[in-house]
Amino acid sequence: MPSSRGIRLASVAISLAVLTTACGLGGSGDSDTGAQQANGSGGALKGTVTFETLQLKPTFTKYINGVIASYEKEHPDVDVKWIDIPFAGAQEKLTADAVAGSLPDVVNLNPQFAQALEAKGLFVDMDSAAKGLEAEYVPGAWDAFSVPGHKGSFGIPWYLTSEVTMYNKSLFKKAGLDPSKPPATFDDLLTDGAALSNKGKGASYGLHPALENRFITDLAKQGVPLLDKSGKKWTFNTSQAADYLGTLVDAYKKGVFPKDSLTQDHSKATEAYQAGRIGVLPSGPNFLTIIKENAPKIAEQTGVGPQITGASGTTNMSVMGLLVPKSSKNHAAALSFASYMANAENQLAFSKIVTVLPSVSKALKDPYFTEDGDGSAEAQARKISAEQIAKGRNLVPVQYDERVTKAVIGKVQLALQGKLSPQKALDEAVEAANAITG
Repeated sequence: MPSSRGIRLASVAISLAVLTTACGLGGSGDSDTGAQQANGSGGALKGTVTFETLQLKPTFTKYINGVIASYEKEHPDVDVKWIDIPFAGAQEKLTADAVAGSLPDVVNLNPQFAQALEAKGLFVDMDSAAKGLEAEYVPGAWDAFSVPGHKGSFGIPWYLTSEVTMYNKSLFKKAGLDPSKPPATFDDLLTDGAALSNKGKGASYGLHPALENRFITDLAKQGVPLLDKSGKKWTFNTSQAADYLGTLVDAYKKGVFPKDSLTQDHSKATEAYQAGRIGVLPSGPNFLTIIKENAPKIAEQTGVGPQITGASGTTNMSVMGLLVPKSSKNHAAALSFASYMANAENQLAFSKIVTVLPSVSKALKDPYFTEDGDGSAEAQARKISAEQIAKGRNLVPVQYDERVTKAVIGKVQLALQGKLSPQKALDEAVEAANAITG
C-alpha cells in the first residue's frame, strides 16, 4: 500500500498535469512590480488578499504560511487569507465562482483550467499590468497563459515540471539492452519497448501508453500541427500523425503495451512501473519520490534520461500559475503578492521541498539545478529537467480540455483495437474536436 505521504505527493503531482521552512524567504526586490504597474505609483499596499490554491494542504502548509508571513511582515497593511481547495471539482468551482462574482484575488491554476475563463476576459493581462516582469520568467512558461485570438498573457508562472524518462535498468539488462542508454526518441522508445516485451523475463510489457495523458503531447513533440494559425480549427489528422498512430497500433498488437491499458491513465502507468510490469516510464521527476516510497526495490534499479523527443528536440513542460481576476477589489496588493509568491527566492525554496522547477530563469541557475548533487536518480532528474526547460514549451493547447480529450482518445482507442484505421480515427477525432470547440 502507498504511504500516506506518497499519496499526498501524488496529489500534488496530479495537480500539475501535476515543498525547507519559509522563514525569512523572499526579499522585497521586485516583489512589488505588479502592484506598482497596477496603481501607477508604487504607493503603500493595504487591504485583504484572498489566495486560493489547488490541493497544497497539509503537505505544504508550513511553506505557504511562511511565505505569507514574510510578505505580511514587509507589507503590514496587507492581510493574506489562504484558501485551499481539492483538485477534483476545482474547475467547476471556479466557473461557479466566476458566475457568482466571487473569485478570489489570486488563484492558482494551470493553463487548461484557466483557458475558459481567460477567453471570457476575466483575468488581468500581466503583459500590461506587470510590465517588465515577463523578462524574469522562462519564455515558454510565460506564454502558457496566452490565449489564441486574445492579446496578452493572463497569469504569472509559478512552478513547472519537465518530464524525464525513467527506466528499469535491471529489466534493460535482462532484455539485452544497454542499461546506461535510455531511449531518447519515439523510435527508440518503441524499439526498446518491443525488446523488453519479447525478451525481458522480469517485465510483462515494455511500456504503458497512458493515452489520455500522452497522445496529443507526443504528436506535438513530433511537429504535428495540432491547430491552425487561427487557433480555432484542429488539424492533427496529418499523414505523419496517422503513421505514428499506426506504430502504436502495431506495438499494441505485438504486446508492447499491457492488454488492459487502452483506457488507463498515467496513474495506472505508474502503478505498473512500480510493480515491475513495464520497463520504461516517461514522467515528471516528482514521481521518483513516489516510486522510492512505494517500491524501493524498483527505485534502486531506476535510471533516468532526458525527455523523449521528436526530430526537433522540442520538450514539453507543465505549468502552474497565479492569476488575478479583474473582479478583485484589490488589484495592487493581489499583483504584488502573486509576484512575491512566484519570485526567484521563494520558488527556489519551493523546489527544494518537492521535485518541481521554478519558472524564474534566475532560480534555475542555482547550483541545486546545475550540479550533480548526491548523484541520486532524483538529483540527475532535477538537473536534466532544468536543462530541458530553456527550450521547453507548454505544447498542449489550452483548448484541449476534458471534453476534447475524451472525444479524441475515444477514436484513438478504436484504432488500437483495430476498429478504425489510423487515418480514419484521426479524421473522426478532428471532426469531433472541432464540433466541441467550434
